[in-house]
Amino acid sequence: MVLLLDTGVPVLLARIGNYPLHHGSLGVVRTVGRLGVPVHAVVEDRFTPVALSRHLTSGIVWPTTGCEEPERLVDGLLSIGRAIGARCVAVPTDDEAAVLLAEHARRLKECFLIPPVPAPLPRLLACKASLHRICTEIGVPSPRSRAPESRDELVDAGRELGYPLVLKNLAPFSRLRTPAVSGTTTAVSDERELLDRFPKAAPPPVLVQEYIPRRQAEDWITHLYCGAGGVPRVLFTGLKLRSWPPSAGMTARAVALRNPELARLAERLCRRVGYSGLADLDWRYDRRDGQYKLVDFNPRTGAQFRLFENVHGVDVVRAMHLDLTGRTVPCGAQAEGRVFVAGQLDFASVAAWLRHERRLPPDLLSERPTERAWLCRDDLLPATAEAVRFAALVAGRLLGPERSGPSGCRRPGARRHPVDAMSDGAPLSP
Repeated sequence: MVLLLDTGVPVLLARIGNYPLHHGSLGVVRTVGRLGVPVHAVVEDRFTPVALSRHLTSGIVWPTTGCEEPERLVDGLLSIGRAIGARCVAVPTDDEAAVLLAEHARRLKECFLIPPVPAPLPRLLACKASLHRICTEIGVPSPRSRAPESRDELVDAGRELGYPLVLKNLAPFSRLRTPAVSGTTTAVSDERELLDRFPKAAPPPVLVQEYIPRRQAEDWITHLYCGAGGVPRVLFTGLKLRSWPPSAGMTARAVALRNPELARLAERLCRRVGYSGLADLDWRYDRRDGQYKLVDFNPRTGAQFRLFENVHGVDVVRAMHLDLTGRTVPCGAQAEGRVFVAGQLDFASVAAWLRHERRLPPDLLSERPTERAWLCRDDLLPATAEAVRFAALVAGRLLGPERSGPSGCRRPGARRHPVDAMSDGAPLSP
């Protein structure tokens, strides 16, 4: 069947924070842009890879940090929506944007189509501590976790859960304003290392989680889009083959595999809490007790969402556009065996695998259909820009420490209001 989206309803890629090398953003632009839907994107600068995509209608240069007051961010999104001139489907690619859209939906609905999710829910699901409580109440397995509020509680959590321990930034916005760890996940081997990381009396907002040994685990992912009341319109499952950093970071390579048990767990969770919208769920299968344990619930599109399509070519972003514009989302089984490869991250993960296993990963020779995060024949510039910026980033880290403060916040004078960014020239049109 031919998939037809309403080309009269544009998409806005809603982003908060500074992460220019994000392949998920490019995936959003390509998946709906190829079907004739106008796509506008918030970008950090004129030369971010997503800004150079031939499928992008316009890029709006609006650097943000997540440290701004919510009302200022809402005002900025509204000014962008009014400048576009048509009501858009807003697609969040980070937890902060998803929380902002939900909590301020009443105002933002003037310019944007937003799933009818209960306003507090995305923040509760994205927060690691409240997610653990929700899982416990509903009966969805999750790793043992603690959110210590003092140094004594931090020590007690380590002694209760045992070492090594996993540390994670606790919640949206706090991970940008007062990050406890860099990256997504950090492991500590003993109590001394734990306390060395947090020398002050009270630690910043951090989740302390039990460590599931790499040899005893598999990493799985679930991507879905739910309509009103938590009813899944599309739901996909897949196996993460490698990540970067190893076993703790972003997906470097994954394969779409049907997993009915995992699908049932994800659907039960979304129906019970009434979640509506895009979601990217990370699970760890613990061979010690045979349980799939929910590690993260990201209430937005995931960076590797293009791993998944159903047999009609519907991915989660296309499903949301169809649903919010009043069209039927074609039902069908997921396309099995598709592989997703995240460019430079995959190279790094292969190098780490070689050091650890002393052999090449067996999946390198796979002949399965492959979706590449950056490189594709009909849109070459983003991959070129990503390679250049990635090389510059690596060189900068090798030559010296980054010139950044202790948190993700930058001085406010470096930012501009999106109206100013759009008025000093036409919106970016590659």
